[in-house]
Amino acid sequence: MTAERGAPVRLSGEYQGRPGAVLARLQELYPALIDLSLGRLEALLAKLGNPERHLPPVIHVAGTNGKGSTCANLRAIAEAGGLRVHVMSSPHLVSVTERFRLAGRLVDEDVLVAALEKVEQVNAGAPITVFEVLTAAGFLLFSQVPADLVVLEVGLGGRLDATNVVPKPAVCVITPVSLDHEAFLGSTVAAIAGEKAGIIKKGVPVVSAAQAPEALDVIRRRAAELDAPLRVIGEDVFFTEHADGLEYRDADGALSLPLPALKGQHQAGNAVLAVAALRVSGVALPLSAYQGIARTSWPARLQKLDGTLARMLPGGWELYLDGGHNPDAGQVLGTVLDGWKDRPVHVIAGVKQTKDASGFLRPIVERAASVQAVAEPGQHLAMPVEEIIAASGGRAIAGTTVREALERLVAEGEGGAPARVLICGSLYLAGVVLAEDGWVSR
Repeated sequence: MTAERGAPVRLSGEYQGRPGAVLARLQELYPALIDLSLGRLEALLAKLGNPERHLPPVIHVAGTNGKGSTCANLRAIAEAGGLRVHVMSSPHLVSVTERFRLAGRLVDEDVLVAALEKVEQVNAGAPITVFEVLTAAGFLLFSQVPADLVVLEVGLGGRLDATNVVPKPAVCVITPVSLDHEAFLGSTVAAIAGEKAGIIKKGVPVVSAAQAPEALDVIRRRAAELDAPLRVIGEDVFFTEHADGLEYRDADGALSLPLPALKGQHQAGNAVLAVAALRVSGVALPLSAYQGIARTSWPARLQKLDGTLARMLPGGWELYLDGGHNPDAGQVLGTVLDGWKDRPVHVIAGVKQTKDASGFLRPIVERAASVQAVAEPGQHLAMPVEEIIAASGGRAIAGTTVREALERLVAEGEGGAPARVLICGSLYLAGVVLAEDGWVSR
């Protein structure tokens, strides 16, 4: 894994079927020396005929938290307006095919394999990373299938991320910036914001979420350097939330919007960011399209589970899953727990080894009725249970696996009042949980 190539790509377990075989071969080509530029991918794309230059209008999305939800809202709005939408997102949760939507539909496995093999053939054994290969395959597919819009999510950072080869998006979007991936992006919010702001292009409109002052200063300065018109939520775009919906206002007028389908108080900001981005993108949409935020779907974001794992719990209990994994996500989940005071909330937490587990858990453990630490056998780089317990200040106990943790809750809660259970801490854990629950991406 390198700073310029996006989120780590998992090769064990999560890659199923024929795509996994191609990607496993390509993993052997990982470069011995990193050139800290996009030159390697640009050379590969040139051999493919530069598909990144032959795309529908692109909305490029970077940031720390909320990228996936914002992209999901962008797609929901555009599709509500009758547009065909390509989407490239990461990481996947269960199947690598989740990373690519072609004109609204998940890519067929055989179609993805053909694209990967084409990239492999053209690359001809040159050093390459798997994330670069996936990005090239996505651009190749998007250039071949007609559509009206591309929603493109950054893998990691922005400035040197593989997705940043797109020459001129319709609009650049920056979701909330906070500390995460410090080893790759920098140890301060300002440094990380500089990497995220690296997607900004000359003259291309930028829409930013509300940011910490040090992050916004960096974004504003970069936009000014490139004569990129900037709109900021809370300064140029305003919204208020009430029981029945959102009231939205920007320089182009006002909209009455429904409540977002994605749950959590933070999701109103993600929905508004998507609305604001489409409003400045130049993509033609009827005003009714913005009602699409009421139909947005995105897994592992306060997702209520109803499959195999959920059925382990007594009647009336609820099981939720969230992939949040950094301190800001922990604060958001703490706020969610504040709104769930009508019944006890039991937390099952599994964290990736490289994450700030104590920062993530601190706002959660003080609000939870119980906390169990887990590390699933199939969870990528799972932090040991003992370390999660230490990071919780000793509040958590060993759950070991999600199933064992649920079984303990059932045994201890039998005959009691209904409760909620929240599984959280890692998108990699979320992928394991969704597979066990029987979730299928669509």
